[in-house]
Amino acid sequence: MLKGHLDAIVLAALEAGPAHGYAIIETIRSRSGETFDLPEGTVYPALHRLEQAGLLSSAWTTPPGGRRRRVYSLTRAGGAALAQRRKAWDRFSHAVEALLGRKRAWPA
Repeated sequence: MLKGHLDAIVLAALEAGPAHGYAIIETIRSRSGETFDLPEGTVYPALHRLEQAGLLSSAWTTPPGGRRRRVYSLTRAGGAALAQRRKAWDRFSHAVEALLGRKRAWPA
């Protein structure tokens, strides 16, 4: 079910602010009620793909007493892409709910 939605999920996880890869994985896990427990091998390629597409930027940081980490941030284009993907998701999810659920046809 995640196929085709991973990029939007990663973008949404970064909406609140910059984060390193493990923090992004934890955000996705906690905000999904632990439904999405994604392995690093799934998330890191998505981060690199989104950065290459200009939707994320990254920088290396070393917190005091910590180890060096790559921190990812949404770019302006990433914020716009997230807004567009949210609109598409809303339309899709309402249509599926109309078919599978007990709601009236959408838009109604």
